[in-house]
Amino acid sequence: MVKISKIAVLGAGAMGHGIAQVCAAAGYNVWVRDIQQEFLDRGKTAIEKNLFKAVEKKKLTEEKAKEILGRIKFTLNLGEAIKDADLVIEAVPEVMDIKKQVFSEVQKYAKPECIFASNTSGLSITELGNSTDRPEKFVGLHFFNPVPVMQLVEVIKGEKTSDEVVKICVEFVKSIGKTPVVVKKDVPGFIVNRILVPYLTLAIHDVDKDLAKPEEIDATFVYKFGFPMGPIELSDFVGLDILYFAGQQWSLVPTAESLKKKFNSKELGMKTGKGYYDWSAGRPQIPKELAGRYDALRLIAPMVNIAAELIEMGVADAKEIDTAMKLGTNMPKGPCEFGDEFGLDVVMEKLNSLYKEYGFKILKPVELMQKMFKENKLGKKAGEGFYKYAQQQEFRNIIVEKDAKTKIAKIIINVPQKLNALSLETLDELFEAFRKLEKDDDVRVVIVTGAGDKAFSAGFDLQTAMQDPNALTPANSMMIAAKGEWVFTQIERFPKPVIAAINGYAFGGGCELALACDFRIMKKGAKIGLTELSLALIPGWGGTQRLPKLVGMTKAKELIMLAKRIDAEEAEKIGLINKAVDPDKFEEEVMNLAKQLAEMAPISLRAAKYAINFGYSLPPEIGQVIEAGMFAVATSTQDVVEGINAFFQKRKPEFKGR
Repeated sequence: MVKISKIAVLGAGAMGHGIAQVCAAAGYNVWVRDIQQEFLDRGKTAIEKNLFKAVEKKKLTEEKAKEILGRIKFTLNLGEAIKDADLVIEAVPEVMDIKKQVFSEVQKYAKPECIFASNTSGLSITELGNSTDRPEKFVGLHFFNPVPVMQLVEVIKGEKTSDEVVKICVEFVKSIGKTPVVVKKDVPGFIVNRILVPYLTLAIHDVDKDLAKPEEIDATFVYKFGFPMGPIELSDFVGLDILYFAGQQWSLVPTAESLKKKFNSKELGMKTGKGYYDWSAGRPQIPKELAGRYDALRLIAPMVNIAAELIEMGVADAKEIDTAMKLGTNMPKGPCEFGDEFGLDVVMEKLNSLYKEYGFKILKPVELMQKMFKENKLGKKAGEGFYKYAQQQEFRNIIVEKDAKTKIAKIIINVPQKLNALSLETLDELFEAFRKLEKDDDVRVVIVTGAGDKAFSAGFDLQTAMQDPNALTPANSMMIAAKGEWVFTQIERFPKPVIAAINGYAFGGGCELALACDFRIMKKGAKIGLTELSLALIPGWGGTQRLPKLVGMTKAKELIMLAKRIDAEEAEKIGLINKAVDPDKFEEEVMNLAKQLAEMAPISLRAAKYAINFGYSLPPEIGQVIEAGMFAVATSTQDVVEGINAFFQKRKPEFKGR
């Protein structure tokens, strides 16, 4: 398998310099090539600005920023950039002929084992690959803008791309801290843009037909469904020229008339100061009272249909599609999740109505949708749709997994598009999950972690909370603090061991959640800290009380008052976590600890945890009384007899929790 060391990025524009930055930050040597020095200078300046902004926010040290910059070389010489490169990532303008010409030049200098990748957002990887001397080593690597922020990378397999190259690129994407989703068949628009572009274009068609005003559509999606932007504002933000070109090249929906007019008059959205909104005074204000005046299913139903078509074609499964849409667009849910929630019968009815209205082929329910409808796989209400649903309570923001064999449960905070931020709803779900697991005799240990590779939890979901104008009034703030303190106290008092598997950012409330757990295992490369002071807040979910007990008063004041973000190695050194672990061994290390704990005597573990947590802050003589009481509880169990017998018989004990 090819080992990637040197990477050549072709193009120093917004995508190119972003790709170069994240690759260099991950330790790769990067060469950036463009055709004019001013383009290179602009790209270098943008990288420097990004890095030193991170230094100002204390996300990076100045030394680390300079180290990253030192790994990036800029050149006008194509041969110099390509020589000895293991991976070439093309990020030139989205024109097929230009990209083909670039790769025809690249292959003159590339070594035989070098992998070629295109950052195209929708053009055919197969066609591009076939224009080179190595179609089996040609792959799509579609990053999302802004690259340093967006977590998703679509890995697109062309018709001739080898499985080995796909595997190498998946591992590469993981190594730079991104989440790969494999697009198994090369279809126009891949996953995200194949769904996103029709969603945006259909919204514009509805505006053209006077079915709704832009503000009414956007208000409905932002305030009723939790989208970060509505489709019309997002069209302006992305650029109406980009949307227009996508419509001309491969979109499943014809270009709307008003979009053609705005393209021709150079009203391209935010970049020109005017599109469907006036951006001259900044981001448009969308009145909340307009929410609900538009039927959102007019846009959601087509997204569900396109997702079903992707599944039908073997491009990706429902989970992969939903993951891609949430990480690539920051949508609160994926189209398959929306479909299951609305009910596929309701979605089908809306699609049939829209198909009669517009006649666009993509609005006609695809075969998979019709098949699911006939089989009564209508979503949550039927127990099965795109996903299967258990009869017990389903959670929206967390996933609970249980393994009866190992007696280990895992709670996964599943809001990766928001870096697993903790909303009040998520706190309620955590409380309910722990309540159920406490009563479950088949669970002896609980692991808490975050979905994706980016974040354990980046803290309280301020974005959602701030949609309420009264969110931070004293009364509301006190209730928010009380809610988090109550939930985390219950986790601290949970009678079974709890492990925080810190697989990414653990900031603010996320750090406080980890502090409430009994053990903290942290992946190297992750960051942790009580960062509230950087927002002029203070920790409100027990951080000021728990952190000093772990690291001491002096260090706790330093970390809290300076809002420090520290890495795993430093966290281990000061005693904030139990262990810092290499990324490739992280899951194994967490499971090893969980299995060891699961094999211990459950009642004695509970007694020990109670004695430690409650006796720690009490005078020694009172703490010792608690310890004595817990010792008496432990000695009264059948497990004590089993433990002693196993010791003398030189065998492994089998504790039953009795």
